[in-house]
Amino acid sequence: MERRLLVATGNPGKVLELAELLRDTPYTLVSLRDLGLPTEIDEPADTFEGNAVIKAEAYARMSGLLTIADDSGLEVDALDGAPGVHSRRFAGEDASDDDRTALVLQRLGDTPWERRTARYRCVLALAAPGEPTVTCEGDCSGIIEYGPRGDGGFGYDPVFFLPEYGKTVAELSLEEKNQVSHRARAARKAAALLIEWDNRQP
Repeated sequence: MERRLLVATGNPGKVLELAELLRDTPYTLVSLRDLGLPTEIDEPADTFEGNAVIKAEAYARMSGLLTIADDSGLEVDALDGAPGVHSRRFAGEDASDDDRTALVLQRLGDTPWERRTARYRCVLALAAPGEPTVTCEGDCSGIIEYGPRGDGGFGYDPVFFLPEYGKTVAELSLEEKNQVSHRARAARKAAALLIEWDNRQP
């Protein structure tokens, strides 16, 4: 019997990344659009974990499927951890990735390189009707560039510089990104749980 896993995000970039990261699990991934479900719900929590759990449990109830949901964002030390859980709405509801990136750069101004430290954080929540919800977390440290570089990825990737690569995340291939990203690190933990979960099913 086919086992389906709902990826509860309206962001096609996240769907693509998770499909690659979870490809070795015994699940067929389906998206919200595949099922005709709404791609936005309220995310009122003030933590990544809280929002990920809210999304996973809500979409598991709507679909009746095992569901994985992500909440993630950028934390910039010189901005006291902003944009944090507000990463997607940092420049307003209808802002683009470019708008959000520009606002981070504007707020940082000419802050010295050594004080432009930041991290990406991701929490993935796995929920299924009648099962306890579990979460997995990953992070990735870097430095905020003075301007965007690269055409890949999404979100703040063009300004998130990884010293070990000498590149921004937007300059990495998807394969490289999936070795080091916050989402990749959380997804590796989630993949192990999914395999374990599958082994327990009749």
